[in-house]
Amino acid sequence: MEIKTFNITSNYSKVGDVNLQIRNFLQFNDVENFICDQIEISLTEALNNIIKHGYNGDQTKTIEIEVVKNTKELIITITDEGTPRKNLEVPKLEFDPKDIQSLPESGMGLYIISQLMDKMDYKISEGKNIFTLKKKLQ
Repeated sequence: MEIKTFNITSNYSKVGDVNLQIRNFLQFNDVENFICDQIEISLTEALNNIIKHGYNGDQTKTIEIEVVKNTKELIITITDEGTPRKNLEVPKLEFDPKDIQSLPESGMGLYIISQLMDKMDYKISEGKNIFTLKKKLQ
């Protein structure tokens, strides 16, 4: 089992940097590129949501990301101390794919993550938000 922890400040400019570091860690540990892509998209959505909604744009807060790779799956745990989520309900997206104007402008993050990951979970523990993403490797 391989484990690596990353810490960033809640600044949008840090999201790309940490994604690159996590991709390098995953590739070093033989994770396929298409899975790295899915992780990167999901992490970007999750981190941007924490910065925007959890920390209300405050760029001085901390976000911790732990990546665990075992033989069967990746487990990514994102921890922050921002405003707790009300729930982890994935919105139903109803739009006409032929009408680009009907695409929702926001609220798609959890939907995207739910489509790319095999499982996601959210809990609050000791005043911290803990968002866990799981992706099967086999």
